[in-house]
Amino acid sequence: MHATILRTGLATDEGRAVNTIVLAFATDPVARWIWPDPDRYFHVMPQFTRAFAGGAFVHHSALSSDDYTGVALWLPPGAHPDEEAVSKVVEESVSPAVREDLYTLLEYMAACHPQEPHWYLPMIGVDPAHQGRGHGAALLAHALEICDRQHMPAYLESSNPRNISLYRRYGFEIIRAVGAGGSPPVVPMVRRAR
Repeated sequence: MHATILRTGLATDEGRAVNTIVLAFATDPVARWIWPDPDRYFHVMPQFTRAFAGGAFVHHSALSSDDYTGVALWLPPGAHPDEEAVSKVVEESVSPAVREDLYTLLEYMAACHPQEPHWYLPMIGVDPAHQGRGHGAALLAHALEICDRQHMPAYLESSNPRNISLYRRYGFEIIRAVGAGGSPPVVPMVRRAR
């Protein structure tokens, strides 16, 4: 599958891209640990996606297959998740029993980020009805070509162990697994500059 890649960032594209991420993460171990109730998950996950990875729309670094079945929300060097917005979503939506462990997990994840400038992939996902057809691979390949042209490293955190083999095929290496309290493991991974 060779996806046609679009740069997104306009408000009309953002909603479609966010909806794909929400569908893709509906069975993600970490997302569902945070919001186990389906109604709560589908209500809050769009807000969390915009807070955690929405900078991709601002920086015009969100990528999508031509039909929005696959979406990758990349943050360019120097861009970061909106920590204030993330905290607001967490405070308003995460149960107190999970909240402290989640903040600890987010701190561990932040500590694994490379110190040098890098491209960061906070979220990538494919609509479950279209998974296994190469959409995620095409999105990764396209973005990593940009990283290579700029001789920049790339960084991500895998919250689903099923995806680690894909990331390894594209040159990502495991830094370590992190977790906090009852959280499922998150696996920070880096792809060195080429």
